[in-house]
Amino acid sequence: MAKKPAKAKAKKPAKKSAKKVAKKTAKKVVKKVAKKAIKKAKKAPTKKATVKTGPKFKNYKTHLQVGERAPFFEGIDQNGNTVSSYLLGGRNIILYFYPKDDTDGCTAEACSLRDEHYFLGANNYVVVGVSADNQESHLKFANKYSLPFSLIADTNMDIIKAYDVWGTKQLAGRIYDGIVRTTFIIGADGIIKHIITDVDTKEHAKQILAL
Repeated sequence: MAKKPAKAKAKKPAKKSAKKVAKKTAKKVVKKVAKKAIKKAKKAPTKKATVKTGPKFKNYKTHLQVGERAPFFEGIDQNGNTVSSYLLGGRNIILYFYPKDDTDGCTAEACSLRDEHYFLGANNYVVVGVSADNQESHLKFANKYSLPFSLIADTNMDIIKAYDVWGTKQLAGRIYDGIVRTTFIIGADGIIKHIITDVDTKEHAKQILAL
């Protein structure tokens, strides 16, 4: 008997091709979502980080005011002479307080007053410097820079306290207590005419002459 032809088996759909299509579709969806997210992120305004800072530090300032009678002062200068507000009566006194002999800022300030000393004198000014350094230190400082005015050695800080120029200050980020650089312009009548707390050390004499 003749054999019946074998029936052709039905081909099953390839599983692999279906998986590939599914993966491609998923990738496209992910890319679209990612693109939308990036666009939104670019459009959204960026918030700047804000750093909270405390109030700016301010150096201590004297309680004395312009128009008040200047406290009496008396002391010994680098040459051993007595210098006092009484003996300087009738002159306009530049009484300047500085932190320390032969330091950068204090040297610049002293040299500025030295360089303009003639013009200050012509305006009836007499210059007197005060710090807590001793007489020997003052003498070396004055000789080194040929300073033509008195530097009172206020080692007990009597004058410094009377003029209230000792307090908390900041230098190069360091906060500490010391003499706060301050200049008092005292009239011939003994009244405080000006108080300079923002001292320009290199141009201090010009600061005074411009008043």
